Amino acid sequence: MKIFVYPPNSLILADLVERFGHQPLALQSKIEELVRNPEIDAPPLNITDEILNKGLKYVTVETPAGIRGRLGVMQDLIEAAEAAIIIQNARYSFGCVGCYEAGQYIIYLIKRRRIPLLEVEYPADEDESVIMITRIRDFLANLK
Repeated sequence: MKIFVYPPNSLILADLVERFGHQPLALQSKIEELVRNPEIDAPPLNITDEILNKGLKYVTVETPAGIRGRLGVMQDLIEAAEAAIIIQNARYSFGCVGCYEAGQYIIYLIKRRRIPLLEVEYPADEDESVIMITRIRDFLANLK
């Protein structure tokens, strides 16, 4: 199954999803497409008008370009997701969580899809880490 991971560029979550036989839908794959695209002059700093226009599906034109751009880049991942794992209250070092508003909107869009969803808190210690990994493993193992 295609599993959306949030924070969207968490290598840890993407690795776990792959280890349990699923395809992670993570930001890295979309960014790779952008930086290898010869149409973009200065990857990864340039976002095309097409990407910004994709973001208009979710927010108005008055919304800052950074939020529209993130939503435009994430749109394909959100729409392809068959299930999702969301780590709540993750540290910045765990993945890209720098744009709070876009992140909250991405979570809202995933929940609105009504796909299988696992939400877990970012662990505070080793014991909570084991519990988090166990919950993720069980969730992924039970997906059909």
